[in-house]
Order: sequence, then C-alpha cells, then structure tokens
Amino acid sequence: MRKIALFTLLATALFSHAAMADQALAMRSGCLGCHKADAKLVGPAFQDVATKYADETGAVDRLADKVKAGSTQGEPLIWGAVAMPPSPAKLEDIKGVINWIMTMK
Repeated sequence: MRKIALFTLLATALFSHAAMADQALAMRSGCLGCHKADAKLVGPAFQDVATKYADETGAVDRLADKVKAGSTQGEPLIWGAVAMPPSPAKLEDIKGVINWIMTMK
C-alpha cells in the first residue's frame, strides 16, 4: 500500500512540475502578454484554444507551426482582429506550451 501511495505522490509531483515548467516557458516566451488561461486578452483564452482543437488529430503540431510562423498577411483571422506575430521560441518549446494549453479544456 505504501508503494502505491509513494508512486502516486511521485507521479503527481513529476506531472505538476512539467505543467509548471510549461507555464513558466509560456511566461518567458511572451505568450502571457497577449493570452490568459481563462479569458480573452489580445488573443484567445488558452481554454478556448484547447476546447476548439481538443478533437483535432495533429492539432499540437499544426498549432505549433502556426505559432512559430505567426499570422500571414491576407489570411482570415480566426480569433479576432489582431494578427499574431511569429514566435522566436524553438519549435519544441512551442509544442511544450501547446501541450500544456491542451490540458485546459
């Protein structure tokens, strides 16, 4: 019984640390300058993004590519009137943040 409790405690600590790390990465990358977890700011709320793309196969990769490239001039804007600038972050870091966002649905 103690082994199960210890495993559960360790797993919780590891997963919560990963979530905090991705939140910290979102902060360092400037994501939180335009986005909030639960409310629209300049860009959509992370919860809204997670809900919209929850059932889409390949959403993390597609969204990461979009974040990396930013909005393209002339394309329709999905979330409002403000275009998203390209992210200077590494693609793997962007994917980590998006995986964290996708847990918010």
